[in-house]
Amino acid sequence: MSQANQILNHIKTHGAINPLMALERYGCMRLAARISDLRQLGHKIETRHKKANNKVYAEYYLGGA
Repeated sequence: MSQANQILNHIKTHGAINPLMALERYGCMRLAARISDLRQLGHKIETRHKKANNKVYAEYYLGGA
């Protein structure tokens, strides 16, 4: 299974993914690029920005229709 498919499955199963999760679980160092690939395939993936320890990071989840 490709990284993009693993990431899509993760989002469907767990609701969201962030770069640290993608790196630890799937060895993906370029999550934004994989999300872009999935969006080009027609998946409605949304982004929200979160803050922890004075750092801002993106979290990706499935959006509405």
